[in-house]
Amino acid sequence: MPPIFALVDCNNFYASCERVFNPRLEGTPIVVLSNNDGCVVARSNEAKALGIAMGVPEFQIRPLLRAHQVQVFSSNYTLYGDMSQRVMETLEQFCPDLEVYSIDEAFLSLSGFTSRNFTEYGRTIRTTVKRWTGLPVSVGIAETKTLAKIANRVAKRTPDTNGVFDLLACPDRDALLGRVPVEDVWGIGRNLTRLLNQQGIMTALQLREVDDQWIRKHLGIVGLRLVMELQGVSCLDLEECPAPKQSLTCSRAFGQLISTLADMEEAVSSYTSRVAEKLRRERLAATVLTVCLTTNEFKEGPQYSNALTLKLPVATDATSDLVRSARQGIRTIYREGYRYKKAGVILTGLVSASHTQADLFDSQDRGKSMRLMSALDAINNRWGADTLHYASSGLSKAWKTQFQHRSPAYTTDWAALPIVTA
Repeated sequence: MPPIFALVDCNNFYASCERVFNPRLEGTPIVVLSNNDGCVVARSNEAKALGIAMGVPEFQIRPLLRAHQVQVFSSNYTLYGDMSQRVMETLEQFCPDLEVYSIDEAFLSLSGFTSRNFTEYGRTIRTTVKRWTGLPVSVGIAETKTLAKIANRVAKRTPDTNGVFDLLACPDRDALLGRVPVEDVWGIGRNLTRLLNQQGIMTALQLREVDDQWIRKHLGIVGLRLVMELQGVSCLDLEECPAPKQSLTCSRAFGQLISTLADMEEAVSSYTSRVAEKLRRERLAATVLTVCLTTNEFKEGPQYSNALTLKLPVATDATSDLVRSARQGIRTIYREGYRYKKAGVILTGLVSASHTQADLFDSQDRGKSMRLMSALDAINNRWGADTLHYASSGLSKAWKTQFQHRSPAYTTDWAALPIVTA
């Protein structure tokens, strides 16, 4: 049975999440900002129409935002993550074989649905997701994942499709691929676009027709698979079980510059606690920890950045172990006389937490530590992040990342639950 894929992609996901709980924002331009309200990371269609670019610093477009009454939001990752989970749970009702590709995208395998009208099925998916979550999605259907990406692009940008496009039913596929710029093909980045354009390859159709030997020479086996996918030969399977993570990171810019070791230790302890929670959520343990810090290279003044990698005595997922090593590392690389903008903690050498190897000289009660971490996570999951934390993370946290325009955590905080009146 030939494979058939559907790509379901949420439209302007972050902006749409904000609209779900504030319907008055419908039709209003919206931008969502990065940590510390720095740069634009998401835009509604109305904001795109104003010429607001991705990644532009907020302060550079502040007059434009005010002139057009653009609604500005800080990133609310708690809300976005929960809404993403709701979308994925909804999609599971339509297909047991699903690959969560990103926070707002999922591939579905429709190979066993050959008796269905795929366009109608796509519309049912779209309608149900909207009804159950409030979020608009687009659906692209094709025989390969790369073509499903292109079909989704058509669904999103062509009003006549009503958000669903089945490439299998397209009467003139060549004409359609001839209108798709090569840079819009999944997996083609800036460098490859430049190379292909130099060879006169400007569209997806032209890329599809390129000689295999040239592709293999210049784009390698990955490029050859991509071209075969454009030709309708499926080379990329559904990844229902994601590959184990190779690293976990918590790296953030400070809400205000740090100039003391005490504040830096607090910040690094807090970041280590966050990445330790991620580690336990993935049921992994780390054997290597890296700490890093840097000043703001875009501001005048003395500049300094450094990083240090530490081999941990035993593989661990315990916050106490990781914080101890992180503080040791940051004390080693910290230098007085600088104003620091950012720090981070990276965990690598990840192994399954259930298969960690004991150390003969390890005197710590690992069973007790495991129970403590389970209790810590249970309390924070129930009552909110940071309800219970290590004192080394600090209390006032003046350095904490700023979110001056963040909306409430409507779906995960009882106090923020919207009130409906009739």
